[in-house]
Amino acid sequence: MTAPAWVSQPFPPEGASAAEGIRNQLGKPELDHLTILVRESAQNSWDARQGDGIPVDYHIDLQTVSAADAPAWRENLLRKAPAKQRLPLRDALQQPTIRVLSISDRGTRGLGGPTRADAVTDQGRDFVAFLRNIGEPRDRALGGGTYGFGKGILYLASGSGTILVHTRCQYEGRYETRLMAAALWKSYDAKEEDRERRYTGRHWWGDASGDVIEPLVGPDADAMARKLGLRPFGATETGTTISILDPNLDGSEPSDIARYLAETIVYQLWPKMLPDSNGVPPMRFSVKCDGIEYPVPDPARMTTLKLFVNAYHKMISSDAEELYCRRPKKLLGRFGIEQTVALRFEPSDAEHMAGFETGMVHHVCLMRPAELVVTYWPGPKPASEISAYAGVFRADRDLDEAFAKAEPPTHDNWNYQSLDHPEYSFVKMTFTRMKEEIDKIIGPRGSSGVEVAQVSLGAASDRLSPLVGGAWGIGSATDYGKPGDTAAPPRSAPKRRPSGRRDDSAESDDLEKPSTLGAGGSGGDASSGDVTYGGTGNAQPLEPTARQATARRRRPKIEYVGDPEPDELWGHGVVVQRFKLPVAIPQRVSADVAVALNSDGGLEMDPPTGAEMPGLVGWQDPQGEVHTTPTYVIEGGDGGVWKAVVKPAADTMTDIVLYTEAVA
Repeated sequence: MTAPAWVSQPFPPEGASAAEGIRNQLGKPELDHLTILVRESAQNSWDARQGDGIPVDYHIDLQTVSAADAPAWRENLLRKAPAKQRLPLRDALQQPTIRVLSISDRGTRGLGGPTRADAVTDQGRDFVAFLRNIGEPRDRALGGGTYGFGKGILYLASGSGTILVHTRCQYEGRYETRLMAAALWKSYDAKEEDRERRYTGRHWWGDASGDVIEPLVGPDADAMARKLGLRPFGATETGTTISILDPNLDGSEPSDIARYLAETIVYQLWPKMLPDSNGVPPMRFSVKCDGIEYPVPDPARMTTLKLFVNAYHKMISSDAEELYCRRPKKLLGRFGIEQTVALRFEPSDAEHMAGFETGMVHHVCLMRPAELVVTYWPGPKPASEISAYAGVFRADRDLDEAFAKAEPPTHDNWNYQSLDHPEYSFVKMTFTRMKEEIDKIIGPRGSSGVEVAQVSLGAASDRLSPLVGGAWGIGSATDYGKPGDTAAPPRSAPKRRPSGRRDDSAESDDLEKPSTLGAGGSGGDASSGDVTYGGTGNAQPLEPTARQATARRRRPKIEYVGDPEPDELWGHGVVVQRFKLPVAIPQRVSADVAVALNSDGGLEMDPPTGAEMPGLVGWQDPQGEVHTTPTYVIEGGDGGVWKAVVKPAADTMTDIVLYTEAVA
């Protein structure tokens, strides 16, 4: 085997691209380098997929080269390496430990085609497009990439600007393994054979025996891969592993970087994690750090992303809206939206980088037909701070080229300002049409004439959100029974409303006018010794007993824990009021819910025809089980915190009052 060595590229007389120009192709993106690295590498893997239902396996491994393999890295990758002032590779490999960040894909076709840039072929040019050329146009219809400038992130992510590429492909009717390293740093001048010569700052490592540097191929590549401890390919396995030498970790611990990468994957690539009609996801992801796996979260189970997952399913279903440009008439794409009640959250680093820095979800995930996340476009904010919506827009196939042209090298935005007509109109009108669809759901911002800070935080509604989907119905038809229940909930009887004033710890003889919580619920304390109780059931008189008489003397009471607040039940938005029953006797709790009128502090007990009223869902015990009954008997005392769970009404404030009475 020919010993591999480094070769540096001189400027030819006709000129060439300098390393600095290639490294700066990405400009100054808003995303950090690790996020861009995940997006660009996964996009390359997706574009190289084999197809035919074979999922792409995408794996990131942050590891320290073992003590057994480190000498081989130093011996082979330092052979004829440029001086350290021209490329800092020597310093990186002479450290006590050598760290690499490997990104691998399988279920892909590998980097095939000819290995020389001047070769003519009609069978693809993946190898030269990746390792030699800059700005090579994509050769796969509806791919995620465009001109390949984004691959510069691989070099930027390396402290020494160096990557090692190990790939296996089918070429000229046979399987072939290829191994080559490349480096990108700075242009420089050097003396060569008694003359000064200018160099581009681009370097390659491989078979330097010919007139052009070539990769190690076949048995030579397999043998060198074994020396370096690289994972071998199977006999008929194809794919690529890119090892980034001396990755830039910005002083963070490797384990923290691994966690960040796992979360970044789900926020930037979640559409590829959704199972297809056969139950198989298009891509499978994993992250490891020094042999320890860091799970990639399931987007359908994440508070933030599950809204987008639901919106995606609407987008691909008959519930989608088709958005059109009218002049000229053209289908722009498909749009789905999902709304709910949600609390503000403290965004993680990955959520902040994805655009959720305010801790609110009012965004649309933009995608081209390849279904890779372009960006999360922040749409109009709902008037209520606990209202949330998520949309998904996928551009139509016929306009993929127009939207691709609107993207910067990092593919993280649609800048229609750079386009010519009619493509300018198509992309610009997409944002207009999306805003129109959002306004249909949340209403035009500020249409009430009241500042957002003054708007009571109204609960989610038919307009704001189909709170329950699937078999449970939607909007005002929602049935909050458990999944699989078919029985209709009992209807409410007329209720008595309390008046008066009391503290947060209310005894049975004390009554007060309840306070109101905007957007989803109202807090109020009430307990009643009356035999008629509020709730979603008929009043049931109780026969007085000696025990009841004793209970009255002990005065059962409800102790409210905090204010009502939005929550989730079985994945759907509700409002809950936490409470305790401090008196150690059996007590029956019930709830009185109504629409609170913001104008005069009154209550809406007789809604307009067809209007929805809030309703009690049930009682959640301290262990998390929900009892879907209008009233519930609880043994008071130190029994933990319970929740009254309420389905909020449409575009209203919901008034909640709880009652308790002693029972035999």
